[in-house]
Amino acid sequence: MARTVARNRCVERPELLAFLRDRRRLVLMTTRSDGSPQMSPATFATDAEGRISIATYPGRAKVANARRAPAVSACVVSDEWNGPWVQVDGTAEVLDLPDALEPLVEYYRAASGEHPDWAEYREAMVQQGKSLIRITLDRWGPVATGGFPPHLGDG
Repeated sequence: MARTVARNRCVERPELLAFLRDRRRLVLMTTRSDGSPQMSPATFATDAEGRISIATYPGRAKVANARRAPAVSACVVSDEWNGPWVQVDGTAEVLDLPDALEPLVEYYRAASGEHPDWAEYREAMVQQGKSLIRITLDRWGPVATGGFPPHLGDG
């Protein structure tokens, strides 16, 4: 059986955004008040301006950390464990209600399409007290895949 060789491919912003738009899972890294990393798995969507959006609750650690130290990183992964992934670094902003309401609608549209009842969705977001973390991308690494080092591959 042929071995899979690890690959790294540098991409420009348009290709990165296409990669992000096809994915929904990431691990967000924020910084605790003591300087240590805090990681959270999250579902995300990419908005029309190329920012990563994460719907969340204001009491979560990632929210408190992003408010205090907005420099964040995320590892965006594929649905399949050995699929392509990329690390992105950016600047987070936290939006709370009422300012978060329309960005939450945009988040839903980007992740899932049209909701059957937008008034109901908006009311649910208000009832749940949702917030939105929005990350402006500052830099990113290559799109990578796992596997063997090239010298151990089958060609």
